[in-house]
Amino acid sequence: MLSFSKPDSKTQCALPLFAAPVKAGFPSPADDFMEKRLDLNEHLIQHPAATFFVRVDGDSMRGAGIHPGDILIVDRSLEAVSGKIVIAVIDGEFTVKRIRLSGGQIQLEAENPHFQPIQIASNSDFQVWGVVTYIIHKAT
Repeated sequence: MLSFSKPDSKTQCALPLFAAPVKAGFPSPADDFMEKRLDLNEHLIQHPAATFFVRVDGDSMRGAGIHPGDILIVDRSLEAVSGKIVIAVIDGEFTVKRIRLSGGQIQLEAENPHFQPIQIASNSDFQVWGVVTYIIHKAT
């Protein structure tokens, strides 16, 4: 079961952005390098009217870095080209998978070897709802 939400573009969440890159080595004081404030809406949402969030349930996309509980940012205005990760509806059921288009055939592929690809039959009730643009998950 996926849960859907729309972004709130009226709310600003401006957080500090440091001009100096973070090194994965010896720490250094960063306060002297603060450049400006960063609003994640500006960087993560290109088409606010066509964007929504969805929380992931299940582990079929672990190989793509998508884990249970992650939040996906999905843009409905983007074209679902072959190789993109999409939110699709198949016979009334939502799923997140990588889409493959070849010779007029549509296949949805999981990123977990325990799940078989889904071949979309011509008589299936199938629709791509949007293309996943970002994956948000908690660091471990």
